[in-house]
Amino acid sequence: MRNIALFLAVIGPGIITASVDNDAGGITTYTLAGAHFGYGLLWTLIPITIALIVAQEMCARMGVVTGKGLADLIRENFGVKATILLILGLVLANFGNTMAEFAGVAASMEIFGVSKYISVPIAALLVWLLVVKGTYSVVEKIFLMASGFYITYAISGLLSGPNWGVVATNLVVPTINDSPEYLLLLVGMVGATIAPWMQFYIQSSIVDKGIKLSDYKFTRLDVIIGCLVTDIVVFFIILTCATTIFSNGIRVDTAKDAALALFPLAGNYAASLFAFGLFNASVFAASILPLSTAYCVCEGIGWDSGLDKSFKDAPHFYTLYTLLLVVGALLILVPNAPLLIIMWISQVMNGMLLPFVLIFMLVLINNKKLMGEYVNSRLFNIVAWSTSIVMILLTAMILLMEIF
Repeated sequence: MRNIALFLAVIGPGIITASVDNDAGGITTYTLAGAHFGYGLLWTLIPITIALIVAQEMCARMGVVTGKGLADLIRENFGVKATILLILGLVLANFGNTMAEFAGVAASMEIFGVSKYISVPIAALLVWLLVVKGTYSVVEKIFLMASGFYITYAISGLLSGPNWGVVATNLVVPTINDSPEYLLLLVGMVGATIAPWMQFYIQSSIVDKGIKLSDYKFTRLDVIIGCLVTDIVVFFIILTCATTIFSNGIRVDTAKDAALALFPLAGNYAASLFAFGLFNASVFAASILPLSTAYCVCEGIGWDSGLDKSFKDAPHFYTLYTLLLVVGALLILVPNAPLLIIMWISQVMNGMLLPFVLIFMLVLINNKKLMGEYVNSRLFNIVAWSTSIVMILLTAMILLMEIF
């Protein structure tokens, strides 16, 4: 009973960070994977899950052992110049991603007949009130509840009536397609797994929560559960779209298109759950991405940060959070806003940042002066460096494909 109580006390950062990885952009990617190639990309989920666990565990371990956020450690070990450049890139990328999340709010609520001029301002205001007025404990509990709503995708998948034998085969047997679109989605699925903001957020969140080294085994379990649950959600998103949209030869280009297509194919209940899942994911990510940015900037520069501090105690932290949230929401309300260009630029920025973040992480985690006996083991380093090299190569492929 004591172990269960301790686990419940530390649970949160791992599950929340991994869940937000399934944001509006991620859901769109997984939707297109299922709608355009059926079950053909399910096999990627096993290596993707391993990669996600490796990256998140390293940052979680650094947060518990050092009591400092990732940006703080980078500034102390690599200098101010490298930190500032990294911060600028992260701010630009996360700003574009925040706009994409509010676009997801608008798209999902339009399915239910609610104008974006109503849904986006209300969502932004509620998110702001939650983060600025709430304590870390309150905010975390609500974020954990939001993580639970991803079950709507599992229900939609079960209602779609898949052929489980075919699904199981495609999950373990790789299916390779030489078309450019397949390659783009393959690289996109892997590249979307480890986003730069995730590494900063989970480490800052663990520090903010004050998790002790003696309780780290429970935090590691939190990370593993979060990664597994998140990719189970991805599995059901692909499954739903493959079973219904792909099987009926319907072409969709966005998650909103997919939700609308599900109404005649899978019934109102399954389609509404899919649309609600998009809304929940978009609001959830719109809360976290600006928060991750505020943590990173304040840690990198040396300003006070933390959800348990008041606006007066951490003015830079809350001002930056508010600015990113408000401007991101307002720009979505501008008629004919170039959303696709903004999303493209933010993805390119993510791709440019990721290799640097991964290398910083691996150098820091293997620094014995910093980590003591908690440096990576030889086996873990092999897995971590292999994962990082693959991610760097795939990110380079994404950038080349985006550019050309």
